[in-house]
Amino acid sequence: MNELLLMCMIAGRRAAIPAIRVQSVIEIDEITPIPGAPSFIRGLTALRSQALTVIDCTVALGLEPGETPAQQRAAVVDIEGHLYALLVDAAYDVGEARSEPIEVPGGFGPGWQAAARGMVETDGGPTLLIEVEKLVTAPVAQVAA
Repeated sequence: MNELLLMCMIAGRRAAIPAIRVQSVIEIDEITPIPGAPSFIRGLTALRSQALTVIDCTVALGLEPGETPAQQRAAVVDIEGHLYALLVDAAYDVGEARSEPIEVPGGFGPGWQAAARGMVETDGGPTLLIEVEKLVTAPVAQVAA
């Protein structure tokens, strides 16, 4: 497959986002809440005078949010001209997929089943390949409920 991937941790699991989709990885200090927004939308933040919608990937997966660290990392992606900051536990490397995606095992739960394009083999071991649109446009939190 040889697709470049941003290796990260989401909800304590090894995950990957296609690198071609990632504009940058940033640290987020401040998030301004949006009244009435769904729980997976944490709010807005700014990057070089542009507003980004901050998505809590853990909540979008239908999982309970963990503790919020002082410095949060996010992968910035563009979907149909809108910028989103996908909160991750950690973003630590860019690597290659060494296999084609295979079906996500059932033990991962409905959130991962819906949001992952499949499992791929990487140098770090089996990794969930994320479809960013599933976290943003069709929140898994609603599918899993």
